[in-house]
Amino acid sequence: MLYEGELKRGPGTGPLILCDLTQSYAPSGGGGISTYLREKRDYVLTHTPHHLLQIVPGPEDRITVNGRHIFAEVGAKPVHGSPNYRFILRTKVVRDILAKYRPDVIESLCPWVLPWTAINHRKAFPETALVAGYRTDFPNAHVYRVGKEKFGEPVARALRWLIYGYAEITYREFDWVYTLSEDARQALAARKVTRTDVLPLGVDTSMFSPDKRDPVFRRELGLGGTGPLLIYAGRIDNEKRADRLIAMFKKLPADLDAAMVMMGDGKLMARLQAEAKGLPIAFHGFEKDRAELARALASSDLYVSAMADETFGISVIEAQACGLPVVGVASGAMPDRVPAGLGLLGRVDDTTAMAANVAQLWRGDHRAVGAAARAHVEANFSWRRTFENLFNDIYPRAMMHAAARARSGRGWRYRSGMPTDSIPVAAE
Repeated sequence: MLYEGELKRGPGTGPLILCDLTQSYAPSGGGGISTYLREKRDYVLTHTPHHLLQIVPGPEDRITVNGRHIFAEVGAKPVHGSPNYRFILRTKVVRDILAKYRPDVIESLCPWVLPWTAINHRKAFPETALVAGYRTDFPNAHVYRVGKEKFGEPVARALRWLIYGYAEITYREFDWVYTLSEDARQALAARKVTRTDVLPLGVDTSMFSPDKRDPVFRRELGLGGTGPLLIYAGRIDNEKRADRLIAMFKKLPADLDAAMVMMGDGKLMARLQAEAKGLPIAFHGFEKDRAELARALASSDLYVSAMADETFGISVIEAQACGLPVVGVASGAMPDRVPAGLGLLGRVDDTTAMAANVAQLWRGDHRAVGAAARAHVEANFSWRRTFENLFNDIYPRAMMHAAARARSGRGWRYRSGMPTDSIPVAAE
């Protein structure tokens, strides 16, 4: 069998062991990183000879081996307010797994705790190449915006400055870093993190397609009306600004006869359900079946999102692949995902402008806009393109830098004798 992703260090080198390491995984309620892990697994198994170790939080310690795919769950407690997610604090267990499998490349996919677990593993095994995915501009999204609401602007700015300092210290330890947008790359460059690339993500355009439209979907939700069916797919929480969508819906013209479905789960669910009582808004919950999510998107008319700190927006391009115009905000990666002609963007938190944009799009040639959005995704986004970039460009650069670092003696001496048999293993 011919493989596309050889990724060899030198003559005679065989298949590699690659590792994904993240806190941001949930078997239900998972977002962009969960999608990425699944798509990467499929690509590795079908297009490369390599082995893939994926380390994620779970209800208990468990390793499942299925051919060249190794799925390691580390027991962790649920995150307060986000029950679908768990947060790994038992980093020794992670270090034991890494020492057991000795991955050639570790790709860290979240900013807290686990990047330093990977860095500490590299101290014991200096030949390990470290790649980081800077997938969320967390000094802004997680620190500044929350801090501004709780403590005010001056404190929020100070906290953001401190956390950008943490990001600088952390990501300069990695051999290579990829961001999901040029803006994020420039933010890292300002902090002297310069071994970087931009990695656009992808979408399965055969699954997410206008062909999946089902005229009975709206009736199944118990929604009437003849106007547009708006849809949002993502976490229903503060970071995603899901509450702004309810406020926006209340400002839509009555004669638009619109309805809306919220596809997702999160800590704002109960509150928003109460606020939406009596309105034609359905709360579907998280949809783990990707085919059903594609059906929901294709059966809707407009995609809406108030998220201000989107670093890429997989849900946006999935909606566009299904032929939906997008109404969003002119912030984060949204302007990159929704260029002129594919939707309308307004100011952050301006729910009046968002409602006006919904009405304007629907009353215009929304079908032509949706068709243009589909063509845009087909021309620019595919998972195959994403992983060819990762395997042909980013990983080789990281491995070359790691090899040069090891030859120069920068790094720590090999340390053996780490325990490797403390975790139950199940074979499928």
